[in-house]
Amino acid sequence: MTEAAELPPAPEVAREVFGDRFADAVRYAELLAETGVQRGLIGPREVPRLWERHILNCAVLSEVVPEGVTVCDVGSGAGLPGIPLALVREDLKITLLEPLLRRTNFLSEVVELLGLDHVTVVRGRAEEVMGKLPPVHVVTARAVAPLDRLATWGIPLLRPYGEMLALKGDTAEEELKSAGAALSKLGAVGTSILHVGEDVVDPLSTVVRVEVGESPGGVRFAAKRAKAARTGRTRRRR
Repeated sequence: MTEAAELPPAPEVAREVFGDRFADAVRYAELLAETGVQRGLIGPREVPRLWERHILNCAVLSEVVPEGVTVCDVGSGAGLPGIPLALVREDLKITLLEPLLRRTNFLSEVVELLGLDHVTVVRGRAEEVMGKLPPVHVVTARAVAPLDRLATWGIPLLRPYGEMLALKGDTAEEELKSAGAALSKLGAVGTSILHVGEDVVDPLSTVVRVEVGESPGGVRFAAKRAKAARTGRTRRRR
């Protein structure tokens, strides 16, 4: 059995990024390195680079999230990017959406321990909660799926004129190009690639932004959303 890797101290820049929530960010890093590894949510080899590659890499997403909006973090996993984003931005209302029980248990523990009152944990798949959760302004995701598949899950959760922000790596441009037709069918009206985290992370974090028009998900998902909403109203009346 290999010895667990040691979590390095938080870099000084993390104090600037997280401000008053710095101590909570440190505790989150410790939870990822301990409980997260024990439960298989984070690979042990990731522990030495938790700060730069994971926590700060996700926190800088806050640079492109509008103020005071609702956010759904699809396939939140161990809380990336949702938890770092929540620590930086208490003005947001964030839903961490994750289908696996062991992960939602971990997320609920983190949210309670860190006192993240503006964060809600929901167990389920994106296609299952459409019409049950209120549409959001912003959908976030990291390392969930290729962009074309991710879009079919995330875009239908948006309200009209919302946007999906997907943290991607070197494949961002290639994925965006190959997903063009699929995005158009899903109601996308604009796409761009953003680089965030200057003076915080190196390399910069790459974000694919997909903006939607008045029909997120296109005609097919509009019908599904309406049906799900009608079903939900019927159930509430019973």
